Amino acid sequence: MSFTKLVQPNATVSKHWHWGAAAAWTLTALLVWAVFRPSILPGPGAVLSAFPTLWNRGVFTGDLLHSFTVNLQAILWSTLLSLFFAYTTVMPLMRSPVSAMTKLRFLGLTGLTLPFTLLFPGGDGLRIAILTFGMTANFVTSMSDVVANIPREEFDHARSLGFSDWRSVWEVVILGKADAAFEVLRQNAAIGWMMLTMVEVIAQSGGGIGLVLYKANRQFDLLPQVFAILVVILMVGYLQDLALRWLKRTVCPYAELKLERR
Repeated sequence: MSFTKLVQPNATVSKHWHWGAAAAWTLTALLVWAVFRPSILPGPGAVLSAFPTLWNRGVFTGDLLHSFTVNLQAILWSTLLSLFFAYTTVMPLMRSPVSAMTKLRFLGLTGLTLPFTLLFPGGDGLRIAILTFGMTANFVTSMSDVVANIPREEFDHARSLGFSDWRSVWEVVILGKADAAFEVLRQNAAIGWMMLTMVEVIAQSGGGIGLVLYKANRQFDLLPQVFAILVVILMVGYLQDLALRWLKRTVCPYAELKLERR
């Protein structure tokens, strides 16, 4: 295959070329980081040397694992709540309150600490509640749009098969849009992982990778550790995304059959 295939619109390339291009971009990014970075920032070598220190302190085996567990619980709760409210928009009664819920995504999380502290216990319970709130507002918005934009023809087809109204909802909305639900879940899981470090700073009792990052960021001599933690956070988020993408492909293999690049 020629190199020009890599710059051809919507072209399909082999895995070898795909990973080769990814490796080239990665090396380019590392080179730019090492050569053109501001002198105040640590280079790749300094960041790499910070990993053993963080490992010996138990940051990756303790704080990171703890944060990941908190995030998984928030993903579970936000998914259950969001899908419930999004699917109930098939009933006119629920459209107004769910529409109001979608507007909550414009609220910041910092000012909500007091009411959440009064409603939920401190530590992980408070963090899970704040994360669930932020993720649910975005999840409901995306998923309710998916439900609202289902073509009428799909419901007409279900009715022509003799399905009742609720059977049509099951077949068309829940089963028929399962791939869209997984995609929205994958995007909001990334949002939750990104918010986690901020939430752990807001609710500081309980430790976590975000609190370790916050404390290290306040000391200039710990900048290599800050960047090392950021690299690990990025990689864990990427692995989480890969796992959810694999789950989507496993449960909904039909979702990619009609894509141009497959």
